[in-house]
Amino acid sequence: MSDSFNSFESKTFETNLDIELLKREIGQLFPFYDLRFDAKTAAFYCRIDEETLEEKFDMLRKSLAEKGYIPMLRYEKGEHIIYVIKKIKKKEKPVWINIFLLIAVIITTIITGSILHIGYSDIWSLSNPMEILTPNNLFFGAIFFALPLMSILIIHEMGHYFISKKHGVATSLPFFLPIPPILPSFNIGTFGALISSRDPMPNKKALFDIGIAGPLAGFIVAIPVTAIGLITAKIIPAIPLDELPSGQAVFNPSFLIELLSRGILDIPKGFMIEMNPILFAGWVGLLITSINLLPAGQLDGGHIFRAVLGEKQKYAGWIAIVIMIFTGWWFFAFIIIFAMGLMHPPPLNDDTGLDIKRKLLFFVAIAMLLLCFIPDPIYVIP
Repeated sequence: MSDSFNSFESKTFETNLDIELLKREIGQLFPFYDLRFDAKTAAFYCRIDEETLEEKFDMLRKSLAEKGYIPMLRYEKGEHIIYVIKKIKKKEKPVWINIFLLIAVIITTIITGSILHIGYSDIWSLSNPMEILTPNNLFFGAIFFALPLMSILIIHEMGHYFISKKHGVATSLPFFLPIPPILPSFNIGTFGALISSRDPMPNKKALFDIGIAGPLAGFIVAIPVTAIGLITAKIIPAIPLDELPSGQAVFNPSFLIELLSRGILDIPKGFMIEMNPILFAGWVGLLITSINLLPAGQLDGGHIFRAVLGEKQKYAGWIAIVIMIFTGWWFFAFIIIFAMGLMHPPPLNDDTGLDIKRKLLFFVAIAMLLLCFIPDPIYVIP
């Protein structure tokens, strides 16, 4: 990045940056021995004290943020360089949009739960769709499916939200994505949710903490939900696949659900667990956890792996994509490649590392991914 400044004469080149302000702000925390800038970016070549680097850079980040600037610390060719650009103002969406979408998702998940309680998986399978709206079916759909599923999703997103606030990263409330139960064979009433960060990640610690907070919080809620689903599930005689009706969806369990079912239930040979709405909510919650932990792009796993592996995160992303292409996730793999990209942008301070606690939590994240990931989650009987 510094090579782009080699041809510029700092004293005469026009810029839209307040160079004198930046010299004062950076100079009082990081003595610099060279300064180069172009129209949009300034580069300060600094002397760094590793012991106080993290604290001082965070002070600089907050101070410059108030003045409309973003600093980025990089180590290039044996030199520490602080790049500074102007902060782009992002228009905040009104909170009523978040509330509207949340209400919409609650409605679509309750309706989906009502269909599941009746014993079907989509609205097209019902001979009388108005049966969905009976108070009894709506009540049980809300209690046994919408409530556990929404608990997992909301706790997941609020994990991101509160940890972002803790690290001083401005972020939006969750935007939940509703979808009515119109898909054949498989519906959950939502496409999940997303949170929009209005600030870049300040350092590797914040990047890691924000990335792991959502999956870890959702995972903690999904475990008891799944356990309750297993406890309340019926044990029925196993039905061969060739005897199931066309269009029937078969949900393959994750390794974690296999472990939980063996620990909680005594399933005789020749018998199987009948999926109920609570167990289905837990199954979905654990599956969403694994999807978010994939080490690609702006997914939670992308945050986590970028914080730990640095630029080598891209190799983990490619490994995940190859695995997805050759399993039941090929379509999602192409969405990641073309819509999100594999590379994760670096945090502002890309020099300070992680402590041992976070490095151990990294292996917890990998364990959650392996326990919850299902190579071929759904098989629809042809």
